[in-house]
Amino acid sequence: MYAIISTGGKQVKVEEGQAIYVEKLNAEVGETVMFDEVLFVGGDNVKVGNPTVEGATVTAKVEKQGRQKKVLVFKMKAKKNYRRKQGHRQPYTKVVIEKINA
Repeated sequence: MYAIISTGGKQVKVEEGQAIYVEKLNAEVGETVMFDEVLFVGGDNVKVGNPTVEGATVTAKVEKQGRQKKVLVFKMKAKKNYRRKQGHRQPYTKVVIEKINA
């Protein structure tokens, strides 16, 4: 059984026991979070949402909060002595899917 959920402006296909990285959630490590924007539930009996599946939820446990590797942003204008270097680290939350309630 699998589901497609929407979180952080992205759609993610999840299965039970799978670890996924999503945009940062306001939850402590070890807490249980619930995703209620379930767009699709697949498996033996398929349910398609319009736009979401009514009453379907996905529960997950927060395993880790962190930040990704640094991405350098470099701006330059040739022959004008203009150079700007900036770094960015995107925060993320690692969650482990526990149960798909359809």
